[in-house]
Amino acid sequence: MKIQFGRRFWIVATAVIVVFTVFVVGRNALHAVKIKRQINALTREQSYYSEKIAQDSTLLERLKYDDYLEEYARENYHMQGHNEHVYIIRE
Repeated sequence: MKIQFGRRFWIVATAVIVVFTVFVVGRNALHAVKIKRQINALTREQSYYSEKIAQDSTLLERLKYDDYLEEYARENYHMQGHNEHVYIIRE
């Protein structure tokens, strides 16, 4: 008993395989694009934080000296010395 498959069967089988392949490859391609966007966002975030770390490290090095520490406190926290009056003028 030999079963013969007709031309219609092979066309349907080929179409099913092509649709399945396109579905799987399409999902993987979309996933790859999504991951690539996440990598780019994390790379930008990494460079931003690297710059912030460099700025903060420089600030910490400068704050080790009393002269700069006093200047920093006066400018950023409006601190004042004994017997001083500080006036803040906003433009």
